[in-house]
Parts: sequence; C-alpha cells; structure tokens
Amino acid sequence: MSMGRTHFEEARAATGPQTTPSFGEAVGTWLKIGLIGFGGPAGQIALMHRIVVDEKKWIDEPRFLHALNYCMLLPGPEAQQLAIYLGWLLHGARGGLVAGILFVLPGALVMLALSILYVLFAGVPVIEGLFWGLKAAVLAVVVEAVLRIGRRSLRNPAMLAIAASAFVGIFLFGMPFPLIIGAAALTGYVGAGLRPELFGGGAGTPPFSDGTPAGQAAIHASQATMGRSARVLCFGLVLWFGPTLAAMALPGSDSAFTDIGVFFSKMAIVTFGGAYAVLSYVAQQAVDTYGWLTAGEMLTGLGLAETTPGPLIMVVQFVAFLGAYRHPGPFDPMTAGILGGLLATWVTFAPCFLWIFLGAPFVERLREQRRLAAALAAITAAVVGVILNLALWFGLHMLFARVDELWVGPARLLVPDPTSLDPWALLIAVAAMVAMFRFEFGMLPTLALSALAGMALRALL
Repeated sequence: MSMGRTHFEEARAATGPQTTPSFGEAVGTWLKIGLIGFGGPAGQIALMHRIVVDEKKWIDEPRFLHALNYCMLLPGPEAQQLAIYLGWLLHGARGGLVAGILFVLPGALVMLALSILYVLFAGVPVIEGLFWGLKAAVLAVVVEAVLRIGRRSLRNPAMLAIAASAFVGIFLFGMPFPLIIGAAALTGYVGAGLRPELFGGGAGTPPFSDGTPAGQAAIHASQATMGRSARVLCFGLVLWFGPTLAAMALPGSDSAFTDIGVFFSKMAIVTFGGAYAVLSYVAQQAVDTYGWLTAGEMLTGLGLAETTPGPLIMVVQFVAFLGAYRHPGPFDPMTAGILGGLLATWVTFAPCFLWIFLGAPFVERLREQRRLAAALAAITAAVVGVILNLALWFGLHMLFARVDELWVGPARLLVPDPTSLDPWALLIAVAAMVAMFRFEFGMLPTLALSALAGMALRALL
C-alpha cells in the first residue's frame, strides 16, 4: 500500500491555491478532530470540512465533496472513511493510516474505560441511576434520528414504500439486515432506469469548477492497476482477519472471542446507512442470539457511545466487552472483556482502511454512475424503516420489564406486559423528547440532564 510522498507531492502540485501541511501538522490536526468529534457523522463531517477546507485550506471544496460521495457508497462509518480518504490525499498511505486511527482512538479509549466502570460499579445505586437515566433518554435520540433522516430521504411515494417495507420486513418477519439493504439497493438501481424521477437517478458529482484537481484524477487512474489492487487486498485481508483467526486458536470452547470476531467482521460488510441502521441488527443478535447483554444494557451502551467522541458505532466495543467478560474462556473476566472489546473495535474499523486504499484510485470512475446514486438513495430510505424498528424495539424493552413474543403465522409481534411499565423511565424519556423537539436542546445536554435525573430518582425511590 505504498502511496507515499511522490503521490503527495504530485497531488499538491495539482491543487493550486491549497496550502501544504507538514506531516506533523496533519497529525496534530487529526488528533484534534478525534478529540472533539462529537455529534455523530453529520457533526464530524461538518467539523472536518470547517478545519480541513475552510480554515486550513488543505483540500478544496469539490475534492472534499467528491471524497464524501465515495465514502457514502461504502459500508462502515462514513466519517472515519472520509478522514482516511483526506489523510491519503494529503500524505499517502501513512496519512490515511494516521487520520483514520486518530479519528477513532480517543473514543475507543473512553468507551473502554466506561465499559470497565460499568462492570465494576453497576451495582452501586448512584451509578445504576446514571445509566438508567441515560438509556431512557436514548429513546429520544433514536426517535430524533428517524425524523431527521426521514425528512431528508422520504421525498416521494417510492421512498416511503421502501421505508415501510423495510420496517415491516425487519420488525414483523425478522428479515436479516443485509437482505433488506441488498433488496433496497437493487430496487433503487433498477428503479433508476425505469422511473428516474422517483429513484433519484440524477446527475452525479458535478465536475470540478476550476479544473486544477485534474492532476489528482490522473494520479488515481495511474494507481488503478490490478497488481497494486491485489497487493492491497491481500495485505488488508490479513490484517483484518488475523486477530479473529488467532482468537479461534484460543483454548476454551465457551469463550466469546470467535463469535465476536466473526460477527463484527460480518457486520462491517453490511453497515450501510450509518450506525443507527445497523444497531437494530447488532442489538437483536447480541441480545437474542448470543446472550452477551440485555436489551437494557444495549441501550446503556448506546447512551455511552453518544457521549464519547468518534463514531457512534463504537458501541460495539461495549457490546463485545460484556460478551467476553461474561464468557471469558481461558482468561479472567476483566482481561477477557478488554480483549473482546479491542477485537470488536479492530474488525469493525480495520475494513475502512481497506475500502479506501483499495477503492480510492478507482473513485473517478464512480462520478457519473447515476444508478449507484439511486441505489444509495433507496438504501437511505430503507434505513429509515430499520431505525424505526430500532426505536420501537428499544422503547418497548426500556419502558417495560416484560415484553413477550407472539407469533401470528410467520409474523412476530412484541407484546409488552402493561403491569411491568416503568413510569419513571417513561417520564425521563418524554422529558428528553420535549427538551430536544420543543426546546431544541442539544443531544449531549439532554443526555447529561437525563443521567442526573436518573441518579436523583434512584436516590429518592
């Protein structure tokens, strides 16, 4: 994957008025972005744009947007992939590695610390109250995500139908998330040829306004060779799956390491549509299939991930930490939890580097692929239905202590026991929704106030 200083020097010569950062300056900037990257992918992408394009002027606007469009086509956290792409443009492979690692490292360390605190102090009433209030407020955050993405993507009956079908498929019939995403992509791709006005088969990324980045396009084309791609693919696959293969060799059949490595590797391939979309799949598998944690603990992990910098999908570290902690195999529980959390983080984020280093040289060929844009639009519509399923699933398990499954033919219904309703959790969730929707409180202040309310109620009740 050697795309180092020669690529950097040629690329900088082609970008005209942009400034040239030293590698040390770039490292400091990527660390800063990793430390203050709150607010989910939208906030993180906006932060990178402000720093890299507006303030530093390292990348011009068309190149930034083109990189973002490519990252939106990929599975995985698009904000981290954008950081890798921009780092690669600036300093080749080493720039991409540094940018991608520093983007997730602060959040990963914070989440690991919070996971350790959770298992050590979960029985303390004050700490229990904090996590209880936090997970009650997460319902408001997920509902807000449904509304935000829905307003942006459900612009016509076709997109509404895709969203509704996705919701019915996953909530009532338990369709696998990858199948839903694949069906949506195929619908959008075919639909763009039949009814482009409904499926967003419009123009792709507009051409660069000043013509200066044409040299970068030539650099990409020159690196788009089968030999280079084969080397990148082989090296990337070894790095990606190496830790999982090592986990399979561990003694102790009751450990969770193999399941963690395989499951989250599979998840990394199908995580189109952002973290909220795949979390429904993760939650149901981790809770119902593997038994790594409870539905309430999944909500707690999501709340913790919302309060840390970096990608929201970092919640997988919390999930894997608890799974390995409770199924430690040959290790003591704490060591197993740390190793399990790190393994999940590795197999979740390592593929992002492979996607960028492998695909970036070919990215110019995607610029006018209108049907790919339509497929992405259909995936985004399906994501709304999947997130609605996540909100309903979380809400039922958070508000009710008992939720039964009732099967009517092939359809599965979740039926809560009314007598198990937690009125205080309902109160916090409603208050959080009022704060966010009526008074436009930010996500972090809402979560913080809800956590404090949970601590106070636990102390009083």
